Amino acid sequence: MKFVEYEGREIFLKHNIPCGGCFAVVKSKEELKELNVKSFPCVIKAQVLAGGRGKAGGVKIAKNRQEMLEILEKMLGMEIATHQTAGKTIKVEEVMISEFVQPEREMYMAVTMDRKAGRPVLIACAEGGMSIEELAVKKPEAVIKVFADPQEGLMDFQARDLAYALSIKKELFCDFTLLAKNLCRLFIEEDASLAEINPLVITKDGRLLAIDSKVITDDNAYFRHKEWDKIPDRDSCDIEKEAKEIGINYIALDGDIGCMVNGAGLAMATLDTIKLAGGDAANFLDVGGGANVEQITRAFKIILKDPKVKAIMVNIFGGIMKCDNIASGLVEAAKNVNINVPLVVRLEGTRVREGKDILAESGIKIHQADSAWEAAKLAVELAAKNGREG
Repeated sequence: MKFVEYEGREIFLKHNIPCGGCFAVVKSKEELKELNVKSFPCVIKAQVLAGGRGKAGGVKIAKNRQEMLEILEKMLGMEIATHQTAGKTIKVEEVMISEFVQPEREMYMAVTMDRKAGRPVLIACAEGGMSIEELAVKKPEAVIKVFADPQEGLMDFQARDLAYALSIKKELFCDFTLLAKNLCRLFIEEDASLAEINPLVITKDGRLLAIDSKVITDDNAYFRHKEWDKIPDRDSCDIEKEAKEIGINYIALDGDIGCMVNGAGLAMATLDTIKLAGGDAANFLDVGGGANVEQITRAFKIILKDPKVKAIMVNIFGGIMKCDNIASGLVEAAKNVNINVPLVVRLEGTRVREGKDILAESGIKIHQADSAWEAAKLAVELAAKNGREG
């Protein structure tokens, strides 16, 4: 789950990480009339899940109330595109108004998971407010990495070593070491995959502040965080949200071949096979090991909600469930759903022959394949043909 800045800021404050003041969060133009901001200048930030907002016009400074209202009027509802949106635009539906601070120095600090080391790693740099990816390429020696204990977090001596490495002045030494430890503790306790401050600033009046926040948490830890129910899912499309509500693992992609597979590993292999065959998948969809009639019916409906889909490839391995049972479920589901695109099915596993016979005798137009490669090539061919005809 990804949090926008003001939500990440609340998590920071919960873990005693000092942030710049937040005056208001505006979600509609109707709220502008009652907006009461008395401190100027102020910073106005578009609340979208993408970095690089400043260059795209999503961060502005207002010197007075009139200027603030004019900026808010333009920013609310605007479409924003950054280097992280892959050529797409995001509509600005929320805007945060925050304290303007004058930084004397900017730094970068984040905690993420180093999967090779199997533990959290704190990444810091004396240069903040810029892309850490670019810096890592141009000046890799400037990036400092400190591994934290998965249970205890960052040790005192590690925090002190980091403060020395970043040349933190003695007046803020204790504040800095505490902040670094708290950021690691946040990462662990909030089940995060990323907790980032960019920039972490020392202001001209001597404060250490996180003036931006980026927090991403692991959905697998949902059972430990019921408070996440209050956070809207801004990162998923409408179809993904609907699939999530009915218990189907679905991720929308950019291709035109709908996929239905049982098992995450087989689903990934299916996407690769379609790509090798010259096509692109429209989705990742794992119906799970059960793959009963209801689940398959729902999966077909979800796939067909995507207008880009020109063909469907079903790749099922009959392990826990036998192929004849799966085939019966496919036939029953196909009767309940108006499948108006070519359907390619590849079955393999226990009682596969009986399953293929059921499909062949169903009276439904199903293109059967004996291998994933054959199914992928056929799906790509049929999708292209259907696209031309459409």
